[in-house]
Amino acid sequence: MSADEASVRIDSWIWAVRLIKTRSAAGAACRAGHVKVNGATAKPAQHVKPGYDVRVRVEGRERVVRVVRPIAKRVGAPVAETCYVDHSPPPPPREERPAAVARRERGAGRPTKRERRDLDRLKDGYRPYF
Repeated sequence: MSADEASVRIDSWIWAVRLIKTRSAAGAACRAGHVKVNGATAKPAQHVKPGYDVRVRVEGRERVVRVVRPIAKRVGAPVAETCYVDHSPPPPPREERPAAVARRERGAGRPTKRERRDLDRLKDGYRPYF
């Protein structure tokens, strides 16, 4: 850790307390302006201390936390939860959509490749990787 033992880099801290999955993603979130410390946009190398307010926008949700203990190394989830106090609003309720039913007209023949892919997307949520 740096010479100042009571502070740690913001990108390292949000990764260590498991707000963001990877360290590189934490740095990218800071560079993109998705991380704010005490209301100001944070650069990845900015240091945080106990009592700082951190806002992280990740996966369409904003997390609002207060730093209790700065840590630089990733720890287990139960330990990570003791390093911050979560003031985030509750996530919006998930909308339950009725399942789409894939149907073809009787006697329409064999589906084309495009129709088969559309049917697979409806049935299984199939998403090709191209």
